[in-house]
Amino acid sequence: MALLAHDWHFWARDDQLPPEGEWTTWLVLGGRGAGKTRAGAEWVQAEVMAGRAGRIALIGETFADAREVMIDGPSGLRAIAREERPKFEVTRKRLVWPNGAVAHVFSAGEPDTLRGPQFDAAWGDELAKWRYAEAAWDMLQFGLRLGERPRQVMTTTPRPVPILKRLIADRTTAVTRASTHANRAHLADGFFRSVIARYEGTRLGRQELDAELIGDNPDALWNRELIEQGRIAKAPALVRVVVGVDPPITGGEKSDECGIVCAGVAPDGHVYVLDDRSMGRLSPLAWAKRVAGCYRAHEADRIVAEANQGGEMVESVMRQELPLAPIRLVRATRGKVARAEPVAALYERGLVHHVGAFAKLEDQMCDWTPGQKSPDRLDALVWALTELMLTGEAGEPKVRGL
Repeated sequence: MALLAHDWHFWARDDQLPPEGEWTTWLVLGGRGAGKTRAGAEWVQAEVMAGRAGRIALIGETFADAREVMIDGPSGLRAIAREERPKFEVTRKRLVWPNGAVAHVFSAGEPDTLRGPQFDAAWGDELAKWRYAEAAWDMLQFGLRLGERPRQVMTTTPRPVPILKRLIADRTTAVTRASTHANRAHLADGFFRSVIARYEGTRLGRQELDAELIGDNPDALWNRELIEQGRIAKAPALVRVVVGVDPPITGGEKSDECGIVCAGVAPDGHVYVLDDRSMGRLSPLAWAKRVAGCYRAHEADRIVAEANQGGEMVESVMRQELPLAPIRLVRATRGKVARAEPVAALYERGLVHHVGAFAKLEDQMCDWTPGQKSPDRLDALVWALTELMLTGEAGEPKVRGL
């Protein structure tokens, strides 16, 4: 009975077990909490124990994500190991098994760190959210060259991004899917009462819970092809940088998300979205610290914050962190559609470029339709680009002739 309790092949669902056939990439598409991480970790562990993998690449959205989810998470590699538990060497960013197998840990946000090393197996988590997905993927493929049959597993919640579409269409890719409901027995009742009830049946729910690859909302002001056309890897020299902020009305556990988006403008009038540090469930002081961190990291010239809700409090909180920073409070006097449409027009004219990918921000952009409550990341983006490019909340471009 003790052996059976730890027999993954006995307990796993079919979609969590490696498919048969001559695949090079196993793409595990799953909703939130569907057991994707466990599937990836168990595959790596099985390859190591069978002697088929001795040099492995572990790639997370960030190094912190790789460590907290893929290695030390409840379904991570150290948690699932029974007898041959690997040791994590933090300073060397690697995981070492007693049999000598080694897994090196990488951040998809730093693709060049994958240049040079070579592997016989790889596991990447949340591929659809990688900021530099194309570059990181390419570097990984060049390094996957050891052994007789190097293979890789990618676990992710689907998003309609080019790399995911291309992988699904590739004949060397095996795809398995699972919805959040498939793992119901291992998820909290509160999660189902709140999250499932709120999102089930919606476009976002079909993507995040049912693991469907949902295309762009035809009624949205933005689409992914438009964003993709302007995506670049590095911004040029910028003449002005601002941080747009859409503060939450309340603070703490019940607060909305605080939208924090940084963008800059180049001498030719083109704008570059540099960073998205938005986050929810933060106290006023906590989100002010995130705004300050973004302001300093990008050497911004100004902070532009919406002040329709508690303007004096918004400025007061930010002054605690940035007493001398130029802060401009803006009040929305026109509807969200009137503010967003001129910014969307800048994208259509090819004047806006995303430096890397911003998964959550781009999801909001491509899913929001006029008439809906606009999400906070999108509001922060609109305020930042309006400050850089437009006269007033909605108007003509500040740079003539563009």
